[in-house]
Amino acid sequence: QVQLVESGGGLVQPGGSLRLSCAASGSIFNINVVDWYRQAPGKQRELVAVMTRGGSTNYAESVKGRFTISRDNAKNTVYLQMNSLKAEDTAVYYCHFPGFGSWGQGTQVTVSS
Repeated sequence: QVQLVESGGGLVQPGGSLRLSCAASGSIFNINVVDWYRQAPGKQRELVAVMTRGGSTNYAESVKGRFTISRDNAKNTVYLQMNSLKAEDTAVYYCHFPGFGSWGQGTQVTVSS
């Protein structure tokens, strides 16, 4: 099973940016789908962004135009660039490889002034 480790979370002011990273323990070259979820306190985990090996992407309506998912196969890493952050983006963010059922441990993102 592929192990995933997220990093890059933290405290940021509204309007700020963060880039989350998800490092995989093995090659992601042949992994078709990678995605990011988030879970806010008291809420269900929700899908934020999806990317296929071919480069197709899809985003939750709430983050379209602000978040960008990308992958670097050479570094076995998936990224989530988050711009124009809002208080409602506060959550624990998880990297996920659905084909392997793999989840990272999560990284906390807090947007607050």
